[in-house]
Amino acid sequence: MIVDYKKLIESEISNQSFGTQPKSLYEPIRYLMKLGGKRLRPMLVMLAYSLYKKNVEKIVSYAAAVEAFHNFTLMHDDIMDKAPLRRGKATVHEKWNVNTAILSGDVMLVRVYDMFLSLEDKKIKQVLKAFNQCAAEVCEGQQWDMEFEAKLKVTEAEYIEMIRLKTAVLLGFSLELGAILADAPEADQIALREFGVNIGIGFQLKDDLLDVYADQDKFGKQVGGDIISNKKTFLLIKALHRAKGNEKKELEMWLAAKKFNAKKKVKAVTEIYDSVGIPALAEAKISEYFNSGFESLSRVNANTSAIKSFTQDLIARQS
Repeated sequence: MIVDYKKLIESEISNQSFGTQPKSLYEPIRYLMKLGGKRLRPMLVMLAYSLYKKNVEKIVSYAAAVEAFHNFTLMHDDIMDKAPLRRGKATVHEKWNVNTAILSGDVMLVRVYDMFLSLEDKKIKQVLKAFNQCAAEVCEGQQWDMEFEAKLKVTEAEYIEMIRLKTAVLLGFSLELGAILADAPEADQIALREFGVNIGIGFQLKDDLLDVYADQDKFGKQVGGDIISNKKTFLLIKALHRAKGNEKKELEMWLAAKKFNAKKKVKAVTEIYDSVGIPALAEAKISEYFNSGFESLSRVNANTSAIKSFTQDLIARQS
């Protein structure tokens, strides 16, 4: 099932042109969309739909619309982060230029709305209302993330809310969309959205943990990158709260350092995390959100074994 859905999604993405002229406006979109990725969000759309109906090929274009929106956010996020690489390849603003990346992202979002226009009249208002709320929240989350870079103190609650908005609500919308398209009961739509939001928070917290503790060969990016950049993750927030005495001073010293050896910083901060029990604390918080998600999924009046299995496979990943 999963392999078949992935093939449908990839085929749909390959067949999308988004537009033709000027080529320099539309080529960056096709370039980014074809860089690959897990296709998690469109997969969740199709899995939610399949709980109620089997003709998933009917809704693959709407699943692809969600993936297009996700990639629009990546295109603009990369500009704001000045990121040189995306999935191991040059980011759009590096391969072309910043102005082109901004415009390509803008028209990409417009095309997402075009992709939703073929919805039935009875569904289009509900879908667009849910999508617009999700899209606005993703932008809010990104703004909070940028503001946290300059903020001296970020609380756990603030961080969780930021990742809920920036990352998790789109997973929730993906599942909700599949349910709406399949005419699922409203209670199931709500439960599936809550499931997506909770597992989305859990996934981001797990990414935070893997960034520090993953096997470099499996992780696919630099381990310790969050430590090097002083990113205010759940791990750092809790370490600042828990560290005392010399450990507190050392942690604050590394955070304040302008020039440092990256390997030494990662090693030193990781040792402080270990000393104050951060890995166990993070694992407990991750489990809390995954458990909340599966509790929501248990309220869905359908056989959810495929979604549960798919999610558990993602949870078990080490990269």
